Amino acid sequence: MAAGRCGDSDPLSFSPIEKTVSDLQLAFTRKQLTSKQLTEFYLARIERLNPVLRAVIEVNPDAISQAEEADRERRRLGNAVGELHGIPVLLKDNIGTKDRLNTSAGSLALVGSVVARDAGVVARLRRAGAVILGKASLSEWAHLRGSDAPSGWCARTGQGKNPYNLSADPCGSSSGSAISVAANLAAVSLGTETDGSIICPSSMNAVVGIKPTVGLTSRSGVVPITPRQDTIGPMCRTVSDAVKVLDVIVGFDPYDAEATTEASKYIPAGGYRQFLRSDGLRGKRLGIIRDPFFKKFSNGSLQDRAFAGHFNTLREKGAILVDNMEMGIMSEAYTSDWETEAMMTDFKIALNAYLKDLVVSPIRSLEDAIAFNNEHAVAVCERSFCRTTRKDRGV
Repeated sequence: MAAGRCGDSDPLSFSPIEKTVSDLQLAFTRKQLTSKQLTEFYLARIERLNPVLRAVIEVNPDAISQAEEADRERRRLGNAVGELHGIPVLLKDNIGTKDRLNTSAGSLALVGSVVARDAGVVARLRRAGAVILGKASLSEWAHLRGSDAPSGWCARTGQGKNPYNLSADPCGSSSGSAISVAANLAAVSLGTETDGSIICPSSMNAVVGIKPTVGLTSRSGVVPITPRQDTIGPMCRTVSDAVKVLDVIVGFDPYDAEATTEASKYIPAGGYRQFLRSDGLRGKRLGIIRDPFFKKFSNGSLQDRAFAGHFNTLREKGAILVDNMEMGIMSEAYTSDWETEAMMTDFKIALNAYLKDLVVSPIRSLEDAIAFNNEHAVAVCERSFCRTTRKDRGV
């Protein structure tokens, strides 16, 4: 993994550590920092920390040239062209890029595949002037590789590590995107969610993730699970950064027209950042469903006290909490297997369609993917949790 050395042997006068997108843009404006320097800083940090964290699968060999172009554009125009102009972004490795990066969902089976075009969200990032820094690791196949695979593990990198506690679960499947932001390998990343895959790793790695309404962001060019639930969202260190990224990636996409046509009608004029107000919770009614979500954290446990503190903060900020809220068959739905049955059915259909659309691919069906893993079990398991004799029950 090639990387620049900026930030190590040649420290910057302006440190990008823990800085927001607004901080970085201000540093660009004040000529304290360039996009090239920022990109080199992140590449050097990835080179230094990634052998332990395993949060990044590969870096973009064209990232520096993209950053240089952003710097030239800024000099020509006299300012940035938007919030993400010149900002490096890491993408979960199931989000397609039409460049020299792989889009593999963390699987050795898709290494060398070539997508037909940028994913819809990537096209929007490029138009906004963002630098595509590389691909973040994930739970392989967005955590559908098999029932025994741990969160944050994929064949291409091994086990991703929570930067706050290397033995803690980083959660999946957008684990690498969350780890990267938490460890300052980038200020901005994108993840995908079908069921908890943005929210859970964001929670476990202490970052901010937004799961958009299905259809608000395009899924075109993204390795799918199910069109009923898949969505792409930002993962950053602050709410304001995540909202600014959301403003860039939402909208209609002709390659995902069925999903985005209706949802994009509800994008507010002026975007979502207008709702970033310090008094934004005042008068808002928030329901707290304790069963089944908080029931296991009762009886004065550390988690229970932490939740109580957060609820008090919400009240202090003006929110009206409806405690012990009941929602009909919520408990039954939470513990049932209905979702899994529907998801597995959709997955085969959606994945086969995705694979057939690839320009180049070593595999063309779910059946091919399962066969690949079984045929290459020794190579895969040399870096994994599994025994070399185990056959895959899933992908």
